[in-house]
This record gives sequence, C-alpha cells and structure tokens, in this order.
Amino acid sequence: MTDTTVVHLVRHGEVHNPQGVLYGRLPDYHLSELGRQMADRVAEHLADRDITYVVASPLERAQETAEPTAKSHGLTVAVDERLIEADNIFEGKTFGVGDGSLRNPRYWKYLVNPLRPSWGEPYVELAVRMMGALAGARDAARGHEAVCVSHQLPIWIARSFAEKRRLWHDPRKRQCSLASLTSFTYEGDKLVSVGYREPARDLLPAHLLGKGSKGDKPVGKSFGA
Repeated sequence: MTDTTVVHLVRHGEVHNPQGVLYGRLPDYHLSELGRQMADRVAEHLADRDITYVVASPLERAQETAEPTAKSHGLTVAVDERLIEADNIFEGKTFGVGDGSLRNPRYWKYLVNPLRPSWGEPYVELAVRMMGALAGARDAARGHEAVCVSHQLPIWIARSFAEKRRLWHDPRKRQCSLASLTSFTYEGDKLVSVGYREPARDLLPAHLLGKGSKGDKPVGKSFGA
C-alpha cells in the first residue's frame, strides 16, 4: 500500500511594517497583532489534522506563524533555510508607483528582465530549493502531514512549478493570501494534487480581498495517481 503524505505550505501572517518597506530577508520583522490572530486561525484549522512535523523559514514572521500549530500538536518548530524569502535587490526600500526606488536611475538596470527576474533570485533557483524543502518535509512526515511556513513568492513559485505553469507571472495575480495553505499531496514520492485554502480569509484587510482569493475552498490541479 502506498503512503499518502500531505505537505501544507503556509504563508506567514500579517507583519508589523508601518514604514511599508520591502522587508525581504531583513531581521526583526515580526507579526502584527492581526498576524498573530491569523497564526492562531491556521492552528485551529489544522488542529484535527495528522500533523507530525512543523518547519519554517528562519525569519521571525515565519517562525511566529508556525509556533501555534506546532504547540497544538506537541511539536517544536524546525528550521529549513530553503523556505526563506526570495532574495531581492530592493530589500529595505519602498517599492511602489511614484516612490524614490523606481524613480532612481541607479535601479533601472535591475528591471530589464522580468522573466528571470533581473532584480532578484532567479525563479528556477527558487523552484529548485522550494521543491527540495517540500521533499524534505514529505520524508520527515511520511504517511502523515507536515506544515512548512514560508513566504508568498517562494510558495507561488513552488505551486507554479508543481502545476507545470510558467514561472514568470504578474505578482498581483498570485493566489497566496496571508496565512493561506497551499497543500501538496503525495502518494509515496509522487505528487498527485495541489490544493489551496484560506482559513483566515475573514481576517484579511479589505484592500487584500479579491486579489486571487477564492475563499476556503480546495482548488488546484490534480495529477492523477
């Protein structure tokens, strides 16, 4: 009989970031109070699941999101560097229409190739490390379920790669809201389906609703047995 294993890729909750910078891999960015509520909501959603392994990016916001789920299952949070946020040249800067970063000619050379992308970690390299992290979590929870807390872009690239879609994309159309679950189901070592849920949808700020959000319904591509 083939073992079924489910690996849930969880995006961290809302971060306290009053300056609105692209915090990337910078330290000392923690969950906001709303973000902690989102982390608790994820733990409630997974309370009855057969979770035997919880792992997170080394960044504080991911560790803090993972902690309630780990605690509810009597586990400790492991660390996997492969789950970290994507590297980005604009880290620590604001990045929006009309701000200083995009208006400064010194940064224009980083915007020439959105397909790679030229401003940060190549999508292919991101896909490789994320699929490696998924495989590691699958092996650690063989026959059960695992939770991996990561970040929006790495999660979206992992899903796109698994579903055999192109890796370059419009960031505004990522289906990966705060505290969402992108779940990968394996039969043995073979990935057979990908699903998506938003257990904290009702906690999302109004301006984030409708951006690729489908609510708390399993969606995604099935690969067959």
